[in-house]
Amino acid sequence: MASIKKKKILLVDDEESFTMMVMLNLEETGFLEVRMENKGTKAFEAAKEFKPDLIFLDVIMPDCAGPDIANQLSEDEDTKNIPIVFLTAVVTQEEAAEKEGNIGGRTFIAKPVSVEKLLSFIKEKLKIR
Repeated sequence: MASIKKKKILLVDDEESFTMMVMLNLEETGFLEVRMENKGTKAFEAAKEFKPDLIFLDVIMPDCAGPDIANQLSEDEDTKNIPIVFLTAVVTQEEAAEKEGNIGGRTFIAKPVSVEKLLSFIKEKLKIR
């Protein structure tokens, strides 16, 4: 029996307790492999090495802004096609909903967010049944 290739998610957020909780919950599904990075300055390097199918990126981090990381990823040949989703408390769920989760050409998910919502988003975005 062939093993199902897990989809890779890179989670970049300076809140370690948040990333750990999300990682544990997502990996519990059995079809996701999650790597967390709590330093924005290491996000680019982590993306090149891990080659994720999707990146969740916080907007405001003490060492590096999410949009700067997104721009760096978008300009690199190896990472430019990886979908990036901003996961942030900067926008409210109402604002994200009003703009259908799209702000400035980027997808946004407002924090706090439930694991169920993240999972359904991942399944939809990566076309997982």
